Amino acid sequence: MLRSGNLRVIFTLIIYSIVLFAMKTPAQSESANVSADWRTFAEQTDYRKTPRYAETVAYAQKLDEASDLIQYQSFGASGEGRDLPLLIASNDKTFTVAAARKKGKAIILIQACIHAGESDGKDAGLALFRDIAITKTRADLLKDVVILFVPIYNVDGHENFNAYNRINQNGPDEMGFRATSSNLNLNRDYMKTDAPETRAFLKLWNDWKPDFFIDCHVTDGADFQYNLTYEFAHHSEISPFVKDWMNEHFEKNTAEKVEREGNLITHYLQFDGREVAKGIETFIPTPRFATGYTPLRNRVGLLIETHSLKSYKSRVRGTYDILRYTIEEINLHKASLFEANRRADAETVERGKVYDANRQFPLRQEITGKSAPFNFKGIEYRLEDSEISGAKRIIYGTKPLDITIPKFDEAKITASVATPLYYIVPPQWTDAIEVLQAHGVQFRRLTKPLTVEVESYRFTDVKFAAASFENRVTLNYKANTIKETREFPVNSVVVPLAQETANVAIHLLEPNSPDSFVYWGFFNAIFEQKEYGEGYVLEKLAREMLAKDAALRKEFEERLKDEKFAKSPFARLSFFYERSPYFANQRIGIYPVGRITTKLDEKIFK
Repeated sequence: MLRSGNLRVIFTLIIYSIVLFAMKTPAQSESANVSADWRTFAEQTDYRKTPRYAETVAYAQKLDEASDLIQYQSFGASGEGRDLPLLIASNDKTFTVAAARKKGKAIILIQACIHAGESDGKDAGLALFRDIAITKTRADLLKDVVILFVPIYNVDGHENFNAYNRINQNGPDEMGFRATSSNLNLNRDYMKTDAPETRAFLKLWNDWKPDFFIDCHVTDGADFQYNLTYEFAHHSEISPFVKDWMNEHFEKNTAEKVEREGNLITHYLQFDGREVAKGIETFIPTPRFATGYTPLRNRVGLLIETHSLKSYKSRVRGTYDILRYTIEEINLHKASLFEANRRADAETVERGKVYDANRQFPLRQEITGKSAPFNFKGIEYRLEDSEISGAKRIIYGTKPLDITIPKFDEAKITASVATPLYYIVPPQWTDAIEVLQAHGVQFRRLTKPLTVEVESYRFTDVKFAAASFENRVTLNYKANTIKETREFPVNSVVVPLAQETANVAIHLLEPNSPDSFVYWGFFNAIFEQKEYGEGYVLEKLAREMLAKDAALRKEFEERLKDEKFAKSPFARLSFFYERSPYFANQRIGIYPVGRITTKLDEKIFK
């Protein structure tokens, strides 16, 4: 039998342990006043499971039927024919973009399950909509906004459902698959738009023109204490007006409120192959990513990345908190968000009205070697040699490790271009033109042939990828600027850059963009040789060329010093063919799209 003094000591130790545990694992927010019949599937299973597609749609439709604050729609269909679900929340039946604009509502678009195994945003969003419409504990979030919520974007991948889709992820028990039924990663498809889901998303975007976009994900790569990380564009890829709004309102206000709910939050953590102590690097998404695309549309793309090793409940509730407080901040500061977006759009349109050869538009960036100290909340670890991989093996422990490490967050522009007044695309390049249309890029068609001086590109050092990437054979090349007079036929597409979607057009039509049409293989045919010369004909042609051109003879003699060239009859004959007018007439490697830097007469469209 224990004495009372011993009991007091044991009791004190227990309380002390509980307090210590609570300090290390703060309590997150919970939804209040939820009846049993309105608990989400995740809540019913204590966050062990996430609902399937049919269960998710049923819950969404149930919200619609129970509340006049919610409307359920489909915004398109997947490759396998499933409806793409959309929930709209509004406090006064503002379920169209016209009504939202008339009433001065901010439009927020939230997307979940683009990677269908990353279901945190789906379950967080369903709970938040329930708390808005049913328990009314979050009804105030609809004061000045309309919320569009896509609970499952990759619906076909979502139904590729089993326990073995996410090896790095701690729950739920089963989940969907990263790619679509066509094995496309939708978060690499925003520019080339190969998937029907992407085309549907762009139509939704162009119809509603959201003021703010949120993309919900789960991250892996390392262990650390944070249950939530986030990122948004903050270098030269986004308008400074939009970036400044996020610095003022998200960084200073929202992130702090999310932490007060029991979350540990920081910017997205990318180690890029480094050992932890050697630092982290900012990730700059190119336009193929959701949060790299929306900056081209002059809008915030807020990336939420919960930590895959944390419990599913911690991740879902953390996503809930960041959604809640972001929407709250937009309600409070709607006017300044509108102004930032308006100024960004106006700046884009004005830039397209005047050609300035000295004004450069950034196409590519990379992180420099300059760093700043970062107080990193990690987990203890050690490195040891692995007899399995032959490399260093990282082994994480359980104790927190608070250390100062380098953070690399300075970017430099590595490719840029002086933007023209117009691009002109010959009408036969229908795939490219259809993608421009899908993005909402405005253009006009020639009603008569047009002869005009254009800038364009000749490609050299062309190398096709050894394997396909996202169902396309991509390529690397050197784009050399040329200037020439061309004749463009009737129905050629003229894209003026004095429009809000100009940034998208530039990234698609400038070959040095990381997600250009040329990179993604839309113009691969221009690199194919269709005519050739027979050897007996080229022998005669070569002798005639050498007799007339001493410089050519000298160049040929220099090439003969290359043993591989000298031993190849094909290479030697091709040397002359490629320098003849017969080869030049095929225009191999010449970009068919023109850049026009002078004002066009409106008569060409009438």
